[in-house]
Amino acid sequence: MKHFIGIVGANSDESTNRKLLEYMEKHFADQAEIQLMEIRDLPVFNKPADKVLPAAVQEMAAKIEKSDGVIISTPEYDHSAPAALMNVLNWLSYGVYPFVDKPVMITGASYGTLGSSRAQAHLRQMLDAPELKARIMPSSEFLLGHSLQAFDEAGELQDTAQVQRLEGLFADFLQFVEITGQLNNTVAADKEAAAHFNWKVG
Repeated sequence: MKHFIGIVGANSDESTNRKLLEYMEKHFADQAEIQLMEIRDLPVFNKPADKVLPAAVQEMAAKIEKSDGVIISTPEYDHSAPAALMNVLNWLSYGVYPFVDKPVMITGASYGTLGSSRAQAHLRQMLDAPELKARIMPSSEFLLGHSLQAFDEAGELQDTAQVQRLEGLFADFLQFVEITGQLNNTVAADKEAAAHFNWKVG
């Protein structure tokens, strides 16, 4: 059985993105193990001169490195992914490179109609950066709009059409993980390139 890390892309106690990942954790329990990862306790990225990363960052990097893939659920703040989530990616691309060639599925929940579509597009751009270089599942947006009304008291998604779409996307992600697992001839070189990338010289 595959083991995935589910990154809660917000630091709110009432985040519907956490609810979405919790739903996925239960709903797909017979297909994969999804371990939720919180981001709220990380310090603001400050590019430490000694390159010694906070223990929490090292622990997150190790868990992502060992996983078969990552699922990120992001809200949308001001047409973008939230600063707390961007902060995590900043830390996880400085001296550690757990996302390099790692399969990633992006989901998102928002209170409005669009379901974090622009935040997901922004997140894809970030994950494609040279120091992150994740393998992002294409054509796979899951956009949960009006997320405050989306779940019942038991935490179940109430819209059957949304459930069916999520089930289809998750099945595709399992296949995507299998396929990308075979594309391993450049993993070591990609990690080396990420570690030595320098924006000053290109």
